Amino acid sequence: MKTALFASLVAAALSATVSVASAGTLDTVKQKGTLTCGVNPALAGFGIPDDKGNFTGLDVDFCHAVAAAVLGDATKVKYIALNATDRFTALQSSEIDLLARNSTWTSSRDSQGMLFGPVNFYDGQGFLVRKKLGVASAKDLNGAAVCVQQGTTTELNLADYFRTNGMKYDSVAFKGEDETLKAYESGRCDAFTTDSSGLYAERLRLVNPDDHIVLPEIISKEPLSPAVRQGDDQWFNIVRWTQYAMVTAEELGVTSKNVDEMMKSENPDIRRLLGVEGEAGKGLGLNGNWAYILLKQVGNYGEVFDRNVGDGSPLKIKRGLNALWSKGGLQYAPPIR
Repeated sequence: MKTALFASLVAAALSATVSVASAGTLDTVKQKGTLTCGVNPALAGFGIPDDKGNFTGLDVDFCHAVAAAVLGDATKVKYIALNATDRFTALQSSEIDLLARNSTWTSSRDSQGMLFGPVNFYDGQGFLVRKKLGVASAKDLNGAAVCVQQGTTTELNLADYFRTNGMKYDSVAFKGEDETLKAYESGRCDAFTTDSSGLYAERLRLVNPDDHIVLPEIISKEPLSPAVRQGDDQWFNIVRWTQYAMVTAEELGVTSKNVDEMMKSENPDIRRLLGVEGEAGKGLGLNGNWAYILLKQVGNYGEVFDRNVGDGSPLKIKRGLNALWSKGGLQYAPPIR
């Protein structure tokens, strides 16, 4: 009995220590005056520097939105470029405050000290091949050499797919996305595999994009989500409700262009969203107008999607699963009240 009690007390103490050690991200960010965000340095539409060195993308805009909500200024973000192998270590070691780097939410990652926020892009793994290969389906890739990035769920999905279908393949793995794509383009592999959204982005980087096609099969579920460290519920809630505020705004027709006019709305849902009434901000440790500021400076989820990966971008990815729940998609936000 005493042994069991001692073990229980030790476990509780360790848990409390971890919680204290990792708590207070909101205060840290406010003291720094900057949000440190881990992002992808080379994925068009999600995280990539423009010709002036400024990061752009869906995930980058999420960092902007969190900074706007917390600091009142969407530009107060320091970006840390991370490869797939180092991204979670950077989060766990507190090198970054938030990871927004097209990362798949999985059970094993949840059990390794991380918490994933709402899915900001529903994705799935696919294959890119040369048209001249004459392949119409992923099931025609038996015996193929496949380029894949190390340290990702992509490797396991690839192995599972070929094993399930009784097929053989040669894995040609690289640490970075650039290395993986260059290897594919140089002819070291017959196919290149990653998330479907990534395939459309990477295809644009090839010398002759039209010589390559994305095969129709989607072989996995890849819910891409921002992540924070476990043990800081307040920060986790802020990250969650940043996404929910952008989705709610799209549902209610509130955009970066009309948000000032919407402040006069009599719709109670809009009034609570924008902080005209209610205390949603107070409960999160934020100013009452936090959602107004992020919507004014960054926009709603539909605006962010369109300009980075949708019809307003070179990728022109259809909303699909990323449409609002009311339009056949999976994007859904709990009520702000």
